[in-house]
Amino acid sequence: MRNRRKTKNSHNQDFSDKHDAYAVLRISDFRFFLTFRFFTTIAFQMQSIVVGWQVYELTRDPLALGLIGLAEAIPNIAMALFAGHAADKYNRKRIILIFTLLFFLGTAFLFLFSVKRLGIIALFGVIPIYAVVVISGISRAFIYPAIIALMAQLVPRQLYTNSSTWNSTIWHIGAITGPAIGGIIYGFFGVRIAYLSVLCFLLLALLVLSFVRNRPVPPMVRGETLFQRLSSGLKFVLSNQVLLGTMSLDMFAVLFGGAVAMLPVFAAEVLMVGPQGLGFLRAAPMVGAVMMSLIIAHRPPMVRAGKYMMIGVAGFGLSIICFALSGNFYLSLLLLMCSGMFDNISVIIRSTAMQLITPDSMRGRVASVNSIFIGSSNEIGSFESGLAAKLMGLIPSVIFGGMMTLLIVGITAKKAPLLRKLNLRMIGEESKG
Repeated sequence: MRNRRKTKNSHNQDFSDKHDAYAVLRISDFRFFLTFRFFTTIAFQMQSIVVGWQVYELTRDPLALGLIGLAEAIPNIAMALFAGHAADKYNRKRIILIFTLLFFLGTAFLFLFSVKRLGIIALFGVIPIYAVVVISGISRAFIYPAIIALMAQLVPRQLYTNSSTWNSTIWHIGAITGPAIGGIIYGFFGVRIAYLSVLCFLLLALLVLSFVRNRPVPPMVRGETLFQRLSSGLKFVLSNQVLLGTMSLDMFAVLFGGAVAMLPVFAAEVLMVGPQGLGFLRAAPMVGAVMMSLIIAHRPPMVRAGKYMMIGVAGFGLSIICFALSGNFYLSLLLLMCSGMFDNISVIIRSTAMQLITPDSMRGRVASVNSIFIGSSNEIGSFESGLAAKLMGLIPSVIFGGMMTLLIVGITAKKAPLLRKLNLRMIGEESKG
């Protein structure tokens, strides 16, 4: 009797006893993959901040900065379904290679545009820069689903949570490091050296990617039209309560909890810390996300994943509300770190669920739908935050966003019982059977 009870209890634990937090790091292909992710994330983030500063220096127009995001978001969203289709039909490593090279080519053009002797910017203004940003948006649209699909082929199914956790950790470290390196190089050495540095990181990424072994292309369903293949990923997500629920929760959290878009105003008018303090405020959520990734690497939320995801999104909303009410810089930093920690719980659970539930032949298309959900909500969320701040005032608008996030959690918990009861370990065992 005692032995039976012990077996039952141990089955319900969250991998706390025998879990190996570093299991995926012992797989050489995955180590090369993570290194590639790290270098490309740094390069993408560096280019983003360098382009922003260059365009603002040339125009002194805040609207010009908003158009940068739009120039990247529109082609990214427009090409997402085609990119997912390509990731399920063609060699995934080759897709990553081709579109990273395309991104490299765009950065090379940005470097040439910055050479004053060529006179390109003097003649055409910032239009050539926007054209390259469009190319960057297309490149990233194709790279993302291919990366997500390839990652699932590099590790065994029982390590999906572990791989998602380390992937998230590396991405956030790169997202912290990239803007810092880009800003320092731009400030001390100028725009041309900054773009050359981006090119160097991309070359390192391409070199590392060459060491990742090719994986076979999953078999296609015969007889499907192009439209059917493009729409099948969207239909799969809409018909699956767990996937739809996880993506929707993250989407609305980003959409309404967009305090990050208003951080320059908080830094200047509420906390009075200037641009130096703004840098710390922007980094704080990502620092919190890295901390949570390391915690989850050792104690993955498998059995009660749905419950933890609800707690994570609700905690994110509460952190944003408290941040809006804080007038102390250090307390605000702590609350932003908490928001990043809570948010990363849902990111890792969503990524793991997506890998476990999605058939290998559809990973690219489902990942592209996920990019539409999350990617579009970032841009729309920034717009929503600005509009709400204009209509309601800065602090009330952020409080409203946090309360809306809490409301969405309550509605999702009621309307999506399968998500609320989500057990990732059970899904993994069923898929193996």
